[in-house]
Amino acid sequence: MLTVIAITIGLFFAMNIGASGAAASMGIAYGSGVVKKRLALLLCGAAVFLGDWLGGGEVVKTIGSGIVPSSTFSVPIAIIVLASAALSLFLANIFGIPLSTSEVAVGSVVGAGIVYQSVFLGKLGWIMFFWLLTPFVAFLIALLASCVLTSKRLQTLFRSKKAVPFLSALVVFMGLFEAFSAGMNNVANAVGPLVGGGIITTDSGIFWGGLFVALGAMMLGQRVLETNGKKITTLRLEEGCVISGTGASIVTLASIFGIPVPLTQITTSSIIGLGFAKQGWAVLKKDIVVQLLTVWIVSPVLSMVLSYTLIQLLIEHNGYPIIVMAGVLISVFGVLSLMKRGAATIPMPSEPAKD
Repeated sequence: MLTVIAITIGLFFAMNIGASGAAASMGIAYGSGVVKKRLALLLCGAAVFLGDWLGGGEVVKTIGSGIVPSSTFSVPIAIIVLASAALSLFLANIFGIPLSTSEVAVGSVVGAGIVYQSVFLGKLGWIMFFWLLTPFVAFLIALLASCVLTSKRLQTLFRSKKAVPFLSALVVFMGLFEAFSAGMNNVANAVGPLVGGGIITTDSGIFWGGLFVALGAMMLGQRVLETNGKKITTLRLEEGCVISGTGASIVTLASIFGIPVPLTQITTSSIIGLGFAKQGWAVLKKDIVVQLLTVWIVSPVLSMVLSYTLIQLLIEHNGYPIIVMAGVLISVFGVLSLMKRGAATIPMPSEPAKD
């Protein structure tokens, strides 16, 4: 019975990964009008599945046995780890905080490892280093690419009628490449604990995890596709190619080495890089940068605390961490409340009197 529950939670988590992260990969191609919504989601689902099937094994190994020993994952602990990751995403959606599925999954695994003092700190440090490095690299690549793309000669070429079909095909290809990379990296977040616990084999996890991520993208990804494609910002086709290509290349490279990385933050950093080339330092003062840092910190910490607390309570029958968690939550929300009140009471500078 517990095995069925564990697999059900893992596959449900996989569908949500497909609906949120994977579906966004075709947003630029859809938003620019190159492909229709249904076709975009179908292409996304196929690319995600292929990415997972052909190259998702290394990240599955990392989540399942690279951060903590596979012996840490009994069936009940695998259930708690997956439930903690899913609950973290649910709570974040309620409070309107976008979280990274990769960081949430790693945080949940680390929470289990802390209980049994079995975390491979070297591997965890390497993963966290990539979390810091990859968005910065994406920012630099997008910045350099934007400087090249803004040359008068290229702009004249891009605006010609002959270039439009080529750019349209290229933006679709880059979207597929991004979906492919998402399959390589993100499916492991849902099935890694199942594989680590010996509940399913690696091959079965890759197949079923990829299938349900693809189904999630195709069946539940309409809203995310609409938001990313038409409600956030307008990008030129060549800019869309840079963003998708940069994110896909970085995530694919990380997946080869078995490193789970946050695709959403990498993509956002690329957009910031393009904005920096146009607006300079002003773009770094916007809320999006603060949001990036918040996501990076909150994603793994929230799931880690939930996983640790639930294992202590349900497996180890130790209720003291609940008291600590309640104290932490009260402190955090208290500080946030004080910060909001402080910001509201700061007087705005008065405008100079007009003659």
